[in-house]
Amino acid sequence: FIKLKQLAQEGELGRINYIYSHRLNLGKIRREENILWSFAPHDISMILALAGEEPESVIATGGNYLHKKIADVTTTHLEFSSGLKAHVFVSWLHPFKDQKLVVVGDQKMAVFDDTLPWEEKLLIYPHHVNWENNIPVPARGVPERVSIPYAEPLKVECEHFLDCVEKGKPALTNGEEGLRVLKVLNASERSLNENGLRINLRNDSGLSPQNKENYDFHPTSQIDEGVEIGTGTKIWHFSHII
Repeated sequence: FIKLKQLAQEGELGRINYIYSHRLNLGKIRREENILWSFAPHDISMILALAGEEPESVIATGGNYLHKKIADVTTTHLEFSSGLKAHVFVSWLHPFKDQKLVVVGDQKMAVFDDTLPWEEKLLIYPHHVNWENNIPVPARGVPERVSIPYAEPLKVECEHFLDCVEKGKPALTNGEEGLRVLKVLNASERSLNENGLRINLRNDSGLSPQNKENYDFHPTSQIDEGVEIGTGTKIWHFSHII
């Protein structure tokens, strides 16, 4: 993915029009979280890195089949102010493993398929569209493998972490990046729970709109009965008020 991000930033693909990702498999099925929180964070992180901006709005839909309160399949749509659009499709009820990120630019297109052998994981398609007499005509090219020196991803990640600690360098994926992903996940969860309602992230705090006259609380928080909460209090992620 680092190589794909580099190519995109260097303008190899041209203007990025849309991105989509699939992370599908049969399992691992969880009971402490839904498929959105289990599978989608990685893909949301990659999309935000390629976009270079946070989405303006999020729409998420899905289906609960094994448990009435836990989504097994979700599709999340992201819209950005630049005009870029993206979607993330995740499922743990799928007949085969599909783990793919597709980036469509106006000059070239890229496919990162993490299920393929190392030398085939990243392909560049020099496809583009020409306009002839005001008619769009697709121009197809031969897919090109991107040569990437082999390295164990987890080892590289650990080495990068140690390098950041020893030299005080900023991490590629720091706390701020994690917060951006969390904001998208929270908005997606709200949209999912409200049957695909569009959530505007520009004005969204991530807090529940309930009890607006007294206090706000995030859906992941737990509030015991009988506690007293002051007016205007904001209760954030995974807090337990006892």
